[in-house]
Amino acid sequence: MTAPPTQHRGLGANYRKLLASATAANLGDGLMAVALVWLASAVTRDALLIALVGVAERLPWLIFSLPAGVISDRFDRRLLIGWMDVCRLIVVAALGVVVWLHSAGLPTPEELAAGAPEPASGPALIVALCVAALLLGCAEVLRDNTAQTLMPSVVDKSQLERANGRLWAAETTMNSFVGPPLGGVLIALALALPFFVNAGLLAVSAAMIFALAGSFAPRGATAGTPSRIDWKGEIGEGFRWLWEHRLIRSLAILLGLLNMLSNVAFVLSVLFVQDVLQLYEGWQFGLVTTGFAAGAVLGSLVAERVTARLTPGTALLVSIAGMGVSITLMGVLPWVVPFWLLGVASGVFVVIWNVVTVSLRQRLIPDRLLGRVNSVYRFFGWGTIAIGTVLGGLLVSLGEAVLPREWALRSVFLVSGVGQLLLLGYARRRVNTAEIRAAEELARTENAPRTDESD
Repeated sequence: MTAPPTQHRGLGANYRKLLASATAANLGDGLMAVALVWLASAVTRDALLIALVGVAERLPWLIFSLPAGVISDRFDRRLLIGWMDVCRLIVVAALGVVVWLHSAGLPTPEELAAGAPEPASGPALIVALCVAALLLGCAEVLRDNTAQTLMPSVVDKSQLERANGRLWAAETTMNSFVGPPLGGVLIALALALPFFVNAGLLAVSAAMIFALAGSFAPRGATAGTPSRIDWKGEIGEGFRWLWEHRLIRSLAILLGLLNMLSNVAFVLSVLFVQDVLQLYEGWQFGLVTTGFAAGAVLGSLVAERVTARLTPGTALLVSIAGMGVSITLMGVLPWVVPFWLLGVASGVFVVIWNVVTVSLRQRLIPDRLLGRVNSVYRFFGWGTIAIGTVLGGLLVSLGEAVLPREWALRSVFLVSGVGQLLLLGYARRRVNTAEIRAAEELARTENAPRTDESD
């Protein structure tokens, strides 16, 4: 495996290529964040059906993340990431063709909300969206799990916070700040256009990854082994390591609960923006979502300093409290400007959490297990997103039986925010600074060079 670059100047050429790939891929993801849900909202007003598109995209984190970790620890990580981008390119381009063929005559979301009949091609488009979302989700699981194991091979471990912070800044800027409003503009030109543009961006991303210099096969006994994979044994090794590590286990459980609760609300944000905030243009929805992105960029720039000033444990507690309060107030204040500003606040806290916890995992998990333990971590942390997505759709559908639609949509934000605040007690006991420092010291001891002694 290539040695990390020295700390003298910058983060190195490989890091710049990795950053360029992440920028292109996440700009495409930002386009999809608007295009998929906007297309679904132009087909149906049923909250549960729209939620199912999100479930299809997130379900692979529940069913495929553990095998993905084994694969990440056995094969060249650069090639895995690159080929997953190629697979996503093919799926996105094919979906673009389907949308192009069926987009003529689709009503606008505003027309559907006013009582226009759902289009005859609606069921076919919902099925196509679900199938494409499922395939994209599978590729994303393997790509993203592998990408997080790549960073310690690209930069020195002492620069992980700096490298991760810049990467998060680029990813969130493109994914949530530039991509959504651009997606809204492209939708106004042609509903299929965001899909074709994303295909081109994924081609750029794959090219940057394939251009990384060196070999990125993981260290360890199983790396690159051509023998038959012991799926149960290798997954079990990663699972046992995580479960026996008190800090990483606690972070995984917390992340799972936080992601489940946040997606109870955010999976239906497109309907909230349309029916509560009364914004029915694609570019307006994209613009409203940039609040989170602006906060994420700000959070990525200040995360290292915030962590140093507050200590890592306190920074994590502040992040949970900030996320909970922000989401709760989003449901209470049904106006555009407060919604955007609260998105800024939420974005800051989410990225502080991400920078701290991703850097901790990269520092604490042995390289030979990094892919598998990361996959188990994401199984807990991301697998629950599908559960939260279903719960959000069900809560709105059931809530409409006893509440006005506006309050049914508001209620999921209230449930989400209050639920996150209730996690503070568990977090204060299990992920405090003392626990973090003890885990870091143990990792330094276990990874210290050993010398042979003779009599």
